[in-house]
Amino acid sequence: MPLSEHEQRMLDEIENALYADDPKFASSVRKTGGTGGRRPAGVVVALGIVGVALLVGGLALDFKPGGFPVLSLVGFLVMFAAGVMALRSAPSTGSSSTGASGGTRVPGAGKSSSKGADGQSYSSRMEDRFRRRFEQ
Repeated sequence: MPLSEHEQRMLDEIENALYADDPKFASSVRKTGGTGGRRPAGVVVALGIVGVALLVGGLALDFKPGGFPVLSLVGFLVMFAAGVMALRSAPSTGSSSTGASGGTRVPGAGKSSSKGADGQSYSSRMEDRFRRRFEQ
């Protein structure tokens, strides 16, 4: 769910205050862009496929020095690295229920079990508490 105008203004004010308080931190954040080092999905998929090929190929071939399928181990490690890269490059959703495309829902987000006694979701109750702090 996108932020409302009021929430966006508040976020901008907080961001500007943070930049004014700590310019060194602000410059480091601006340099990195805040993306967290995203990897193209093609690289991750290609590494996964190469890892599977090495794993199966190592079992199919008779290349087993010392009786241990080293090629299969290398394939597993490549697949594991691809999985780690995929997890590390996944966009963090934080408290929102949108994925990378902006419109997809996270499974299980907003289920009726997270509703309070008055029918509000947890996030709605937290927003109300946050607003009440500044109104008092």
